Amino acid sequence: MAMLRLKPARATQDLKAPRASTLRGPLPAGAPSDVDRVYGEIFDAAMDRRLLPGAKLTESALCAAFDCSRGTVRAALARLAHDKLVAIEPNRGATVWQATPKEVHDVFAMRRALEGVVIDMLTALDDVADRLAPLREMVDREQRAFEQGDRISWLRLSNAFHVELARLLDNHVLTEMLAGLCARTTLIIALGDAPEDSTCSYLEHRDILDCIAGRDAPGARDAMDHHLKDCEQRMDAVPDTGAGLRHPRRHHALTPSI
Repeated sequence: MAMLRLKPARATQDLKAPRASTLRGPLPAGAPSDVDRVYGEIFDAAMDRRLLPGAKLTESALCAAFDCSRGTVRAALARLAHDKLVAIEPNRGATVWQATPKEVHDVFAMRRALEGVVIDMLTALDDVADRLAPLREMVDREQRAFEQGDRISWLRLSNAFHVELARLLDNHVLTEMLAGLCARTTLIIALGDAPEDSTCSYLEHRDILDCIAGRDAPGARDAMDHHLKDCEQRMDAVPDTGAGLRHPRRHHALTPSI
């Protein structure tokens, strides 16, 4: 199974790149359970692209990898399936979610809609320029990760940018919805990763921040739409396997989560 052959994530500590599982919101009060731990490990492996879409998640291998019971693994997989990051099918078991062509377009359509809501709400705030300061610092770290070739930190910071932008509004429902869509987008992007698609996402993120700081909602929406549509159009070129599922390219490309 792919999970057992994965190398540990290696992210540069000083870049403060948050694990994707920490963006989903706070855990219930008290110490994290074994289910929380296994859920987070599988979630982060998928978001870091150490586990690719379609990877099989067998209970026995996961129990051995995480030193836990089958009940713990089943509960963690059930949570991941609820979050639409794992597919569980009779007689096939659990696999990392792999989008159909329609799901690709549906997810991106909702991303554009929700990101537009975030932009409209932020540009209506008188103090929005001040609120963006932590995001500008995050984009600086994203650039450093890109330039240093720190793939894991870059992926994490690129994804976190969008969730943290929504978090500035202190609307937990909106943030939770966008975090879920960002996670699914990350898996979609992994379907069509290629080295020639490598982009400097931090430049586009800065453009978005500049427009929001200037309270230019139309400009910010245009910048965000370009940011998202560019990636979606690349996905249109990924061949279909004939079963309604697209085949992920098996390599470690530097294409950001968005």
